Amino acid sequence: MDKIKIIDLYSQHLRIKSELDSAIDQVIQESQFIRGRHVREFKVNLEKYLNVPHVIPCGNGTDALQIALMALDLPKNAKVIVPTFNYVAGAEVCALLGLKPVFVEVDEGTFTVTADEIEKVITPQTKAVIVVHLYGQCADMEPILKLCQGKNLFVIEDTAQALGAEYMFPNGESKKAGTMGHIGTTSFFPTKCLGCMGDGGAIFTSDEGLANYMRQIAFHGQKKKYQYELIGINSRLDTIQAAILDVKLKYLDEYIETRNKNANFYKEAFANHSEIVTPEIQDSSTHVFHQYTVKVKNRSKLIHKLEHADVPYQVYYPSPLHLEKAFSYLGYKEGDFPISEKLCKEIISLPIHTELSEEQLNYIAKVVVE
Repeated sequence: MDKIKIIDLYSQHLRIKSELDSAIDQVIQESQFIRGRHVREFKVNLEKYLNVPHVIPCGNGTDALQIALMALDLPKNAKVIVPTFNYVAGAEVCALLGLKPVFVEVDEGTFTVTADEIEKVITPQTKAVIVVHLYGQCADMEPILKLCQGKNLFVIEDTAQALGAEYMFPNGESKKAGTMGHIGTTSFFPTKCLGCMGDGGAIFTSDEGLANYMRQIAFHGQKKKYQYELIGINSRLDTIQAAILDVKLKYLDEYIETRNKNANFYKEAFANHSEIVTPEIQDSSTHVFHQYTVKVKNRSKLIHKLEHADVPYQVYYPSPLHLEKAFSYLGYKEGDFPISEKLCKEIISLPIHTELSEEQLNYIAKVVVE
């Protein structure tokens, strides 16, 4: 059996190597490494895939969140709600922009924020909510959108881990993750379901005014070259990365299907084990399984076994944001968000990538169950 990896990018690359080599070679021949035609072509193809009128490619997922918040023109010290069980990017850009991140609890089963928890922390100073579609499925968006509309709050969807997931509204309408709120953001970090060979990100919206504003922000505040109408930043997707992503976009649904197949294998393998809690999947959302995250009571014992058996794993995330030193100035303390604190002690992510063999899946499941 081949060595198991937490993510096997090279094997995935080999399957479409000729297409990727051709795309990269075209960029080199044209030598338009910044703002080349492949960036425009990828933008259009991603708009079609997401069924959204405006995609703005940018440098990375954190830039995408920063540009989104900048475009909302929020007053200084405005409060922005962010889940505490989450990667740091959303809260980080709030702090950098002089906004106040307000942490919120997540649902213990789905790991995502809920309308009920958001409502608990809304004040007159609250201006926006960053909804994180964690591990690969959408948060329950219908009640969140209804709440935020009633409170006049902006909704930013962080879909870095859930690009391609679909949310089904009670009326039968369905939308892709990142296309339901005012602005959606994503990352093309190499390990994502749609990943490039470096850094990359994108922003999406149905609002033409916001789209134009965000393009301008990402381009040094310029509408036209050397005409600076506002203070912006420099954030762009390199042409080579766009060419790579345009190839991989054609395979995204296939990658998602394979990840779901692997997830179903794990679900069946762990079904009768009382100490393993498999991911809870909402009826209202599909899942792309960017991560396959289970909960176990004695994680340290499992980790010892996995390491001994040479099975890779990751803990996303070992500490909730409200207890991190960087956010100590906000005054949170241990016990403020008990569900998130408990999850950080119990969750563990197993290999779920597209290149796992049946033999490897059986071995991983056997080790975990033992």
